[in-house]
Amino acid sequence: MSGMMQELAIIRMGDEDDDGGDTSVITKVKPKTKRPPLYKVMLLNDDYTPMEFVVHVLERFFGMDHAQAFEIMLTVHKRGLAVVGVFSHEIAETKVTQVMDLARQHQHPLQCTMEKE
Repeated sequence: MSGMMQELAIIRMGDEDDDGGDTSVITKVKPKTKRPPLYKVMLLNDDYTPMEFVVHVLERFFGMDHAQAFEIMLTVHKRGLAVVGVFSHEIAETKVTQVMDLARQHQHPLQCTMEKE
């Protein structure tokens, strides 16, 4: 089984007394699911996207209030990038697409990427 660890559960059935009676053992494979990997979504700095637009993106797609969004925008501006959230693969991919689509619609070169945590 790919990506799953297996745990064996042994169940004793039909135990007779110790005088040589019939004993049967049934073994069940019980899959133990592994947590899916998480992905960091990051915004990258550029010299053209207005700061207000980045704040808007953070509020709209990442559920931040204005103060949080402003702080993250400053981090992106000063450090070149910032992690704006950690999500499952599907959600991270959706967020990256939403940000990139909106940036393109407004003709901003803002870049949003994701990488495995």
